[in-house]
Amino acid sequence: MAPSQPELHDHLADKHFNAIAKVIESRVGIKLPQTKRTMVEGRLRKRVRALGLTGLRAYGAHLFERDGLDDELVHLIDCVTTNKTDFFREPSHFEFLRDVAVPQLTLRHGGRAPNLKVWSAASSTGAEAYTAAMVLQDLVATGKVGRFAILGTDISTEVLKEARSAIYPRAFVAPVPSPMQQRYLMRSKDPREDVVRVAPELRRQVNFERLNLMDESYPFDRDVDVIFCRNVLIYFDRPTQQAVLSRLAAHLRPGGYLMLGHSESMAGAGVDRLRSVAPTVYQAGAAVSGRSAA
Repeated sequence: MAPSQPELHDHLADKHFNAIAKVIESRVGIKLPQTKRTMVEGRLRKRVRALGLTGLRAYGAHLFERDGLDDELVHLIDCVTTNKTDFFREPSHFEFLRDVAVPQLTLRHGGRAPNLKVWSAASSTGAEAYTAAMVLQDLVATGKVGRFAILGTDISTEVLKEARSAIYPRAFVAPVPSPMQQRYLMRSKDPREDVVRVAPELRRQVNFERLNLMDESYPFDRDVDVIFCRNVLIYFDRPTQQAVLSRLAAHLRPGGYLMLGHSESMAGAGVDRLRSVAPTVYQAGAAVSGRSAA
């Protein structure tokens, strides 16, 4: 007898949706109100198929009545987290990086071309990290930057796999200026595949790791020059935003920059080290005596 096909027209039981929402909020900090239910159920149907279950009700039971949550948690998080990203998204930030941040950091290095550390703290499939790499590699070529290293982190294991592969549909890289496409993107040798891959010279300088911004500490360097944390804080409540911003600020060297999404704000966040220097761009001063952020 052929295995039964999942019934994709059923829905999560109310108690299971509520339990999933509670797990996601406690582990990731993202709220899933009832208005997100259709979206959540649509994304979870692929897990129903992957596990060979009969439908969403069976999936909920698998999580909470058959002790499947621990093994399934990473996949559950991958499904429900939003991973919107683009190359050169919010381009003013990359203009600021090139025209303001790097010259200012050069002054702090005594006029010498600085070696820079950049962190893309919600990197998704890697477009933000590789965009920064393109900008900085151009500056290396002109002698304005010595070397650079970029760290990309995200909670989703699936998007990190894509980021590490550095392979994208050709249409996805359309925002990359044509000269940069020629320098830093390689066409597939197979003409049937309309994809590109980031050049090895950039891939070598970008590393990706899994990180939950809800963690109480981040196991990374505390002398980072620029942190991008864009369009993720909007999913957190205010106390979580404050905690995340404090932790990120602790990883910036004095004079380093934090860039938020254009729909986000530090207003009321209570992070003493950071001051506004441009729209959604903040600069770190010296660490505040007697205070620390993990």
